[in-house]
Amino acid sequence: MSFEARPRILFFGSGAFAVPALKRLHAADYPLLGVVSQPPKPAGRGMHLTKTPVHQVAESLGLPVWTPERCRNPAFIEQVRTLAPDLIVLAAYGKILPAELLQIAPLGNWNLHPSLLPKYRGAAPIQHAILNGETETGVTLMEMTPEMDAGDIYLQVVEPIDPAEDAGMVEQRLAERAASLLLEGLERLRQGTLTRTPQDHSQATYAPLIRKEDTFIRWEEPAERCHNRVRAFSPKPGACTYWRGKLLKIWRTEPIPSPEVPGEPGVLLQVHADGLVVACGRGALRILELQPENRARMSAKAFINGYRPQPGERLQPAVPS
Repeated sequence: MSFEARPRILFFGSGAFAVPALKRLHAADYPLLGVVSQPPKPAGRGMHLTKTPVHQVAESLGLPVWTPERCRNPAFIEQVRTLAPDLIVLAAYGKILPAELLQIAPLGNWNLHPSLLPKYRGAAPIQHAILNGETETGVTLMEMTPEMDAGDIYLQVVEPIDPAEDAGMVEQRLAERAASLLLEGLERLRQGTLTRTPQDHSQATYAPLIRKEDTFIRWEEPAERCHNRVRAFSPKPGACTYWRGKLLKIWRTEPIPSPEVPGEPGVLLQVHADGLVVACGRGALRILELQPENRARMSAKAFINGYRPQPGERLQPAVPS
């Protein structure tokens, strides 16, 4: 069935991944009823209340913004009913919409998800894909259901992951692809050529929220896996380890895949201006950029000049007892 008029859209989004989609909808003159985003949260050293990236962009575009604490709030659900959207579009919103909200828009409830569903359902698909050494990922335009990321698929696009890319780089690229995929879906809806395919739930894998313990480098793992952990958690929250009893964030590395390394995992093997070489369970990791506790990010050369690390010292995944 085609839909000749452009649908009136209510947009749900919070994170930076959703920003290009919102901008492209606005630039293409789709009738946007407004934006729903997560409430402002304390951020930065001063812990000032900070609006989400989508909230900030929506205000710059002159769009009304709602920031409910809970989407299940009856007053908010009634407000959405009053707005009477034809279509709800969601990207990086941060919460699952309740069934009551999903029953309002007659044309459905679309979600832009940064993975090739059913692979990597959940809150952190990009990070988990990189951590697991995936060489490709993508974006899925899907219909939302009360179950997390389990709805029918409308469209998908595949994107390669370069071994040198971190999560921030991949997210930025996928965000632009998601915006294009959304506009393609809307055009196909208008033409009556948009179809949907059920997911194969037996193939589902999950990408849960990142925990603090996930960010610690396990030096007993192979160098490639340690490198992937650094990539997965850059630019936030950062992969980390302990050195001389202090937290040390690791921002940029390259693996040295040699199977034979003369040292226990976590031991500093070499100290050179072009990087610090640390033994892993298999191979070694060259650290190129890092950040001592309560200090700014710096190159390996600056770190060596300032802290004088010595071969034989050990980096540890937890505070030494």
